[in-house]
Amino acid sequence: MTAVHAATPASPTAFSGPAPGRSAFSAGRAALWALVLRDLLVLRKHLFEFVVRTLVQPFLLCFVFLYVFPKIGQGIGGGHTADAQSAFATVLVPGVVGISILFQGVQSVALTMSQEFGYTREIEDRVQAPCPIWLVAVAKVLSGAAQGLISAVIVLPIASVVHAEGVEARLSLHWWIIVTVVPLACVTMASLGLLLGTSFEPRNIGLMFGFIILPVTFLGGTYYQWTRLAPVEAGGWHWLQILVLVNPLIYVNEGMRAAFTDAAHMHLYVVYPVLVGFLTAFLGLGLRNFRRRVLS
Repeated sequence: MTAVHAATPASPTAFSGPAPGRSAFSAGRAALWALVLRDLLVLRKHLFEFVVRTLVQPFLLCFVFLYVFPKIGQGIGGGHTADAQSAFATVLVPGVVGISILFQGVQSVALTMSQEFGYTREIEDRVQAPCPIWLVAVAKVLSGAAQGLISAVIVLPIASVVHAEGVEARLSLHWWIIVTVVPLACVTMASLGLLLGTSFEPRNIGLMFGFIILPVTFLGGTYYQWTRLAPVEAGGWHWLQILVLVNPLIYVNEGMRAAFTDAAHMHLYVVYPVLVGFLTAFLGLGLRNFRRRVLS
């Protein structure tokens, strides 16, 4: 008797390799692009919420410091004169752009990832894509970086016009710095979001803001230049100027000042390599944590 074996069709979700004539690199690139487009499509459907979330904090910062304070006679920037207040506005506006990039990186990657690893378990659907696990995490970082870039484009013009009469942010656009440091900052902050999102359990995500995001924001040079911290010293040791060097946001904000103003800032030959170093560290640790969380 001859046994007849019925062929069992492969599962439609199984991935046995790239299609004939298509390289693994090409297949992975297509999957990566599809994952990023999916996130951007979701963003487009919730564009109003994204714009409101992006603008609330920067608008309030500029409204209070650059409009309300001068109106009520509250000195800002070390004095009551228009020049001192304009100098402070010149320092604040790039810092506002920097923290908007930070918050978009954290919100779009870390908070979303905490949900996907939590009750929705959406991450299980994503890792079934025909690509390596690490590529799924890279797609989250790229979509978060794209949202950070969009937020910078939205925030800069708004922040530069919200001020009282006589107070003006003296902006000067340096395009070669803008097209290099802004995307680098966006990817770095999105990589930080990946690291935080894979390091904190969903139930403890609130602790992330109190213990990490808040100190990073206030010690990240948003309201002041790193070059102006030298007078804060003890025994001749400029301790605060040295301490904040472990904060990635200080390099982002100093890079924003170099890109958008002529104000004093940290040397760019320091900003670029350190941002690349933070990016490498955040992305490497984030990918390791992501793989562990997915396979656990």
